[in-house]
Order: sequence, then structure tokens, then C-alpha cells
Amino acid sequence: MWPGLLLASAVALAALALGRVPGLTGFSPLILAIVIGIVFRAVAGMPAPARPGVVLSMRGLLRLAIVLLGLQLTAGQVAEVGVAGIAVIVATVVCTFGFTVRLGRFLGVDRGLTELIAAGTSICGASAVVAANTATGARDEDVAYAVACVTVFGSVAMIVYPLLAGPAGLDPHAYGIWAGASIHEVAQVVAAAFQGGSEAGEIGSVAKLSRVMMLAPVVVALGLLASMRARRGGEARGQGRAPAPWFVLGFIGMVCINSVVAIPAEAKAVIAAATTFLLSLALAGMGLETDLARLRARGLRPLVLGGAASLFIAGFSLGLIKAFL
Repeated sequence: MWPGLLLASAVALAALALGRVPGLTGFSPLILAIVIGIVFRAVAGMPAPARPGVVLSMRGLLRLAIVLLGLQLTAGQVAEVGVAGIAVIVATVVCTFGFTVRLGRFLGVDRGLTELIAAGTSICGASAVVAANTATGARDEDVAYAVACVTVFGSVAMIVYPLLAGPAGLDPHAYGIWAGASIHEVAQVVAAAFQGGSEAGEIGSVAKLSRVMMLAPVVVALGLLASMRARRGGEARGQGRAPAPWFVLGFIGMVCINSVVAIPAEAKAVIAAATTFLLSLALAGMGLETDLARLRARGLRPLVLGGAASLFIAGFSLGLIKAFL
């Protein structure tokens, strides 16, 4: 395992370092890790001895990272968003996911890739894409394409949202909810929300983390759907079962622990850094497993799907906020 783990770790560390470079601070290390991994494979190829460790990094270590992600959220933080705010977030996630899946079917985009784009757009960007892939079992190229979609359109939203807050008539609280409920990556939400002031930034961050909670039911639902499709397809006994969602249950358990146990700030900072590194490690593995030729073969229809989904989540969430907040 060590050659692959060391290679993926080097890519992840390079992404973390690159994320501190001026001009790139708005990009999540997860995004940079998959880009560096893809470029490395395109230039140097994938060394055969490295593959087992790379697979471990993007499968097992990913699940551990998702469990630790739960320690960044408490029930109290969710309560700060308010009942109306949580209702807006839940409705936005559900409707955006459903819209994206239906549009993907209409456009003829592969079902696995459609579900990854739907998860990344509706929940939390690259983290949701790789978590959803544990249930969908899509190709590594599909994961890379979905991550690219949510990165591109999330970055556009990060720039455009602050310009629209005034014309849309949003106060800091409403603007924070809008950013947290509809922009893809956590880093992108923070960058956009704090441009509306400290109140908007804090509410946006909490709203985004509350939206991350939707990761658990969505992954479980995708696993059940995959199981049902497999059984209808007549797979052999023992196959077509929903994947055991231990990491999803672990995520929920960590949220509960963080809600009732006072974890020292220093320990939380270390855990948050470890979580970011593990997620970057998983995305580095995805990048190293991605073949650019297969990625190009997907064409532009998934990109159109990602753009339409991003416009839908922005417009739908804004409409709910204007109507109910």
C-alpha cells in the first residue's frame, strides 16, 4: 500500500500548499488535489505498484474523512439557522437533486454521472460527489467530471452572489442563508458570504454546514436505489445490496458527540486539518485514477447539466428565501 499512499499524500500536500498561494485561496484543496492528480497521471502515468494504495486512499480513507466531518457541526449550530432557514435548505436540496436527475435523463447523461452532479450541486460540492460515489459506484472519470462541474459553477457563484445581494434586496441574514443554501463548496460559501459582512458570513457558514447534514440521507437513499435497480436487473444473490452506510452513521454519531461534549478548540483545529487532508488524499486518488481521454469522451452534455443545476439551485433557493424569510 505504501507507494500509492505516499504518492497520493504528496499530491494532497502539494494541493494544500498551492491553496495558500495568493489568487488560489478561494479554491478548496480538494479541487486542487484532483487537478494535480489528473495532471500527474497525464504526464507520468500511473505506476503499477502505486495503484493499491491509491485505491485505498479514495475508498477507505475517504469514509474515515466523512466520519470526521461530523465534528465540524453541532445541533446548536443548526438551530441558529432557524426552522424557516432549515426548511429552505432541505427543500432546496431535495428539489435540486430531483430536478438534476430528471434533466440528466432528458439530456441523455449517464445515470451515475447525473447522480454525482446532483449530489455535488445540491449538497456540498466535491465532498458530496465522492461520498455519493460510494453508493453509485460510478467511474473515476465520472467523479472527476462531476467535481469539475461543481468547481466551475461554484466559483462563478462565489464571484456573482455578492454582486446580486443588493439588487435582490437581501439583508445580511437572508444573504447568508442564500449563499449557504446554494453555493457548492464550503470554501466558496465562506468567500462569498463574508463579502456581505460578518453576520452574513457566520450565517452562511452555519447554513452550509447544516446543508452538509443532508449528505447522510442522500447517500443512504442512493444506496437503496442502487440496490433496487440491481435486484430488478436479476443480479446474483448477495449482489445488489445497499452498501453498509457505517461511515454515514459515523458522521451522524460525530455530530451528536460534538453537540453534547465540549471538545477543546485546539483539538477541533487538529481534527479539522486532518479531515481536510484526508479528503484531499481521497481526491488526489481520484485524480490519479482519472484518464483524460475517457473524461473528454463524456462530451459537453454533463457540463450543460451542471450549469442548469447551478442556475436552478440559485433561483429556487432565492425564491424560497424571498417568500418565507
